[in-house]
Amino acid sequence: MINKHFPDEEIEFDDLYFTCYMIERVARNLHQRNRYVVNSIGWDEFYHLISCAKALHCENPLQVEQYWIDDYKLEKGNFDITDVDEELAEIIPAPTKIGKVYAKLIIDTMGSKENYVDGIMRVYNDEICDTIDNYNCSAFYEPSYVIARAYQAGGF
Repeated sequence: MINKHFPDEEIEFDDLYFTCYMIERVARNLHQRNRYVVNSIGWDEFYHLISCAKALHCENPLQVEQYWIDDYKLEKGNFDITDVDEELAEIIPAPTKIGKVYAKLIIDTMGSKENYVDGIMRVYNDEICDTIDNYNCSAFYEPSYVIARAYQAGGF
């Protein structure tokens, strides 16, 4: 995928990973599902954000998170992904871990005519996210090829 602002540059996996990481951070902060963040920001703005990922990566993540919330007028919700049964989930994965899970799922399931932003919109709007984001189960710990197969099969 070509960078929107610098046509000589390709958008790379690390740009996708950073974008997925920030989606997770913003969603957790707002107590929203990831799909809310993705759909509220939209395709065009994600193309801008992923094109700026190399620069945004150098910023304080808290500032980038607040920038997304303010600029896209994202609102608080009532879904707390960290509200888990402590007997089933001893550890809540970090946003970096979940960002990588989603970035790999996007890469592993991309069509030949799809770009990273298309993949973001497709994956984050799939029902499999409800399973991946349920930390009472272990779906997010599965190897990326298992998650990709589950996605293609329509669930775990």
